[in-house]
Amino acid sequence: MSASTPSVLIIAPHGSYRTFSFIHAAQQHSINTLIASEGKHSIVSAYAEGIHVDFSDEARAYQDILVAIADKQIVSVIATDDMTTELAARIARTLKLPHNDPAAVHLTRRKDRARDCLQKHGVNKPEHRHLDLHAEITAQLNNVNYPVVIKPIALSASRGVIRADDEGTLLASIDRVRALLASLTDLSDDERRYLLLEEYIPGAEIAVEGMLSEGQLAILTIFDKPDPLEGPFFEETYYITPTGLAAEKQNQVRAVLQAACEAYGLQEGPIHAECRLNERGVFVLEVAARTIGGMCGRLLSFGTGHSLEELVLLHAMGKELNLNPTQGAAGVLMIPIPKAGMLKRVEGLLQAQRIPFIEEINIQIREGHELIPLPEGSSYLGFIFAKAPDTQQAEQALREAHRQLEFIISPVWKLTQGNQVCLAQ
Repeated sequence: MSASTPSVLIIAPHGSYRTFSFIHAAQQHSINTLIASEGKHSIVSAYAEGIHVDFSDEARAYQDILVAIADKQIVSVIATDDMTTELAARIARTLKLPHNDPAAVHLTRRKDRARDCLQKHGVNKPEHRHLDLHAEITAQLNNVNYPVVIKPIALSASRGVIRADDEGTLLASIDRVRALLASLTDLSDDERRYLLLEEYIPGAEIAVEGMLSEGQLAILTIFDKPDPLEGPFFEETYYITPTGLAAEKQNQVRAVLQAACEAYGLQEGPIHAECRLNERGVFVLEVAARTIGGMCGRLLSFGTGHSLEELVLLHAMGKELNLNPTQGAAGVLMIPIPKAGMLKRVEGLLQAQRIPFIEEINIQIREGHELIPLPEGSSYLGFIFAKAPDTQQAEQALREAHRQLEFIISPVWKLTQGNQVCLAQ
């Protein structure tokens, strides 16, 4: 690739699910890409031949990338994952390319500040308050209306999110989350110190993928979540598309999310949102300035006729998104971790793959690796994909395939500080 070739800069943290999908989508449309990653010694050419940076020092990564692209014609900047969205926004702003304000991106990544912002702008969201772990907890729990949900201000994928129905359960849950935060090394002092305490919103939950163009939000797809997510933990499981919501309700969802994006100051690129719906309206649980995580983005091809990465690239290149929904329905199960322990093997894969409408079963965690369920864990066992004539058949296929799988898990024993052997929970 010559320095004068127009290229899309893709900023990809180590181990990103997205990178190869972006490269494949770019090749389909003859779009040149330049990868900024930590893959200096990678055997994959796109990583090895790209820009090599240390994402643990964002200020240094920003400078290194700008130096590396000084003689290149970069036409857009894309972040593959949540941790690089702010960096991508800063670089795009410096290059005077379409971008989100980095401060707006940062705001969406801090649940406490995001809630404060929505409240200030009158956007429908759960009632909330802040908890300071450095202060007396019980003194901060006056006039709490149960049930409530506590959550860390900067973790994702429902990690550390717990429902409590009374004060005793809430205090125990706070201690549990406090221990989780103390065990993590990549958090700021504030992210260890503060928690968000908010009202539990009953009702159906949906996920939304959207695209912003000059501040205007277009909905790419809405995923229904057929499992009741009532707690005490909130592990994602089934995503089904197309949605069963009536057109009027879909318009309400778009209007609320448009208001949220305006409140945050988001202007360009993909968003991933989570909402709850009940007789009181549409409640914003999250709006992130990125695409959906994990492998779930594959479902976009069923709802739009394009892969999610293809849509992001086309938007970044300023091309019109012509959505061509395919017939039928699709779904994914993010396989939950049933219990803590060491994964020995997975049985029933062949039987599960033979279930009608099952497209793929992808086990992500290898044998011999430790399994940590929510709320402390941050991974899924894998993904099951289905495509069927309608949403009911897609959901039934996923549930039947999951029933065929048996996960053989052995206990994990660990030494405590006093050299006592105990069973890991």
